[in-house]
Amino acid sequence: MMSSLNSITDLRSVGFGQSVPEYSLCLLHWFATTVDFDNNNIILLTFDPNRGDYGSHRYRNDEQLLDPLPRGYRYYTVGNIYQDASLELPDYVVESDIEESNRARIIIRVRGRNAVRTIDQVYITQHYEPYEARGTEYDPQHTYRVTTCLLRVLRKFSLHLNNINSLALRNRVHDSQLSEIRNMWGDLACKGICYMFFNKKNVLINNKYYMKTQ
Repeated sequence: MMSSLNSITDLRSVGFGQSVPEYSLCLLHWFATTVDFDNNNIILLTFDPNRGDYGSHRYRNDEQLLDPLPRGYRYYTVGNIYQDASLELPDYVVESDIEESNRARIIIRVRGRNAVRTIDQVYITQHYEPYEARGTEYDPQHTYRVTTCLLRVLRKFSLHLNNINSLALRNRVHDSQLSEIRNMWGDLACKGICYMFFNKKNVLINNKYYMKTQ
């Protein structure tokens, strides 16, 4: 049975940077802050996957990774960093994938083909490791359903440098640490903070470790 990710605790339990690429975490955060929600908590699609926006394309579910589609729905994958598109993924997502072989993807189930299209299911998944020689298939052992609740939580955590002093973060990182992270990581400072917050990793900054594992 496929696991669901409903909270930050669930997200931490997945093991980003171990069995799951760290790139997946940045991709998932980007997605949460890109889509919209209506007053009924329904996810609204804000880009065109048929046009290839953000490395997206139709997913036919040939390996039966997910449930069969109801009438009027389509699956799409999002997150191919090498796919040319008019709308591209931000640098903090693309540059986090340097050593991950472009494996992580988000799969969305979309209803409607007109002006208003909604998403009723979201998954985070990944291609098999290159040495496994499984082509473009996705690994069911590392495929997770992402709930609307988790997406809303992720939206509250900003990875933009000028919004880096969010309340949730400031309970864990001091001003001096933030300054050192900016100096060391540069444009990818948001990535370093992302790992610290969600993974509780030890991050080495100027020979000092912050965010010790609890």
